[in-house]
Amino acid sequence: MDLHILDHKLRVTSISKTGLQQYTHPLIKLIFLRNRTRCKFFSLTETPENYTVVLDEEGFKELQPSEHLQVEGSTWLPLNVVSNGNTSSSSQAVGVTKIAKSVIAPLAEQHVSVFMLSTYQTDFILVREKDLSVVVETLVEEFNIFREEGGESVPVHSQDACNGLQRNGREVPHATVHPVLIPENQFCVMSLDPDTLPAIATTLIDVLFYSNSPKEGASVDQDMKCIKFFSFSLIDGYVSLVMDTEAQRQFPADLLFTSSSGELWRMARIGGQPLGFDECGIVAQISQPLADSDISAYYISTFSFDHALIRSHFCK
Repeated sequence: MDLHILDHKLRVTSISKTGLQQYTHPLIKLIFLRNRTRCKFFSLTETPENYTVVLDEEGFKELQPSEHLQVEGSTWLPLNVVSNGNTSSSSQAVGVTKIAKSVIAPLAEQHVSVFMLSTYQTDFILVREKDLSVVVETLVEEFNIFREEGGESVPVHSQDACNGLQRNGREVPHATVHPVLIPENQFCVMSLDPDTLPAIATTLIDVLFYSNSPKEGASVDQDMKCIKFFSFSLIDGYVSLVMDTEAQRQFPADLLFTSSSGELWRMARIGGQPLGFDECGIVAQISQPLADSDISAYYISTFSFDHALIRSHFCK
């Protein structure tokens, strides 16, 4: 398999719900006015606590500093696994399950923190730029590694990235067992032709910015039956949406498309308190058991918590 280090340098940010009004214009620009921004990697996820925005350096310029914007201090690089042109059949596991053992687990063993972003099209594994040498050294035996530069895929060899560095050899601390909440609402993983975005603009703006959401700082009660979760990504011209079935009903059915089976997903929300960005192995804890059972799962990290999406029939 091939592992591509994509030509994006990303920032992970959070916008408070009380400060959303200040950022509505730049967010609308990044979503709908692709010709007026040079941003090529944009993801916006609403959770009960806040809005997580992951975007490249060009997009980050659109967000003005304020008390309502939190920025994780690192620059992140997105990795993408390509199965040498072989597409998975509908009977095979999809999502993070495909890369749990080959990518997620080895990086956790090397104490590399990852930020996951699954989309309708693929899975992005975000790693800190400063950890790249360890990432390459860890995965070079399993993958052909390429770094995208100016539209070209340049082979990366261990010595090129590491300059003689060895694996960090740090002992991974005992993994923390985080609580998991499984709300009752069911979710869809969908896409659409980006040229049809104007046709759903009113609905998308309403769902993202005017829906009834828990107040800023509100905690998610363990007995809460449903939680607010909506994710929109526009990455290199491809659109991905994750929404629950209630939100889906607000969109024109003929514009959104999903897998041929039209399957629904249940969410496992990981974390009782905000997880932070330094703990390693959280994604591995969730994805490895699912991979062992060949259960498909999408995985979306946010500024505060992690979220795994699992086919509904496995959650009964």
